[in-house]
Amino acid sequence: MKFWICIFLIISPALLGQTRSESMSDRSLRQLVERQRDLLDRLTKAGDDFDEAGYNTQMQQLCQSYESFLRDNSEYAAGYAAYGYLLGKIGMERESAVMLLKANQYDPDIPLVKNQLGNYLAEHGHPLEAVNYYLAAIKLAPNEPLYHYQLGTLLHHSRDEFLKSGEWTRDGIDQAMHEGFRQAAELAPDRFEFAYRFAESFYDLEQPDWQAAITVWAALEERAGSAIERQTMRLHAANVCLKMEKYDHARALIATVTEPALEAQKQKLVAKLPATAEQ
Repeated sequence: MKFWICIFLIISPALLGQTRSESMSDRSLRQLVERQRDLLDRLTKAGDDFDEAGYNTQMQQLCQSYESFLRDNSEYAAGYAAYGYLLGKIGMERESAVMLLKANQYDPDIPLVKNQLGNYLAEHGHPLEAVNYYLAAIKLAPNEPLYHYQLGTLLHHSRDEFLKSGEWTRDGIDQAMHEGFRQAAELAPDRFEFAYRFAESFYDLEQPDWQAAITVWAALEERAGSAIERQTMRLHAANVCLKMEKYDHARALIATVTEPALEAQKQKLVAKLPATAEQ
């Protein structure tokens, strides 16, 4: 989900528990977020004729408008959340974290803020603190696939630090990581990369269920949009068959891979086949 959509939801009267019509503060923040969206869109679509000086001037003016808004609305959590995100996008990460913490102080139930704080801590080498924010975001918004995906990614990349803390076991990390990727794939069926990462996560487990992995890779092959993608999934399925010592099945799958771009990967699997297949 685009951030500005999330922000519009954050400032909506229903989410804030308000029954009144849009207030002056709500309207002012909505207008700031619209300016923010337009500027970030312009940066994303920038071409050779991009007016960088003009963009920087408008971004500076927007930041000044946020500062003025927050001086007049010093306890408006959604305002700090929106400004914090903007600062993060323009490289002011520390300042962004300060704004997000302010947002969290005034409203501890904004999942987007929890997630952004988790991102900041993860990127700055504090995974044990980051995981608590990710878990809080998931608790507040259990149907947001990105939060589950980021939890799985954090646990995978920082497994050693979680183990060293003594607060996590290898099995606990594996289960939480795998479940995070599974939930992300299930909640966002249109995001092929989430499903692919879930399938890959079987390799990361200490005690993987290879039969389940075969099923997942087969389902991904059916969803693949090109011959090279389908054959890539088939190579993964063959690799899993090798791990299960189902050599005949692996050999049959490998034989169907004909894409030149996959030849190197194919030969690596061929090298793992025994001279005589017994299963």
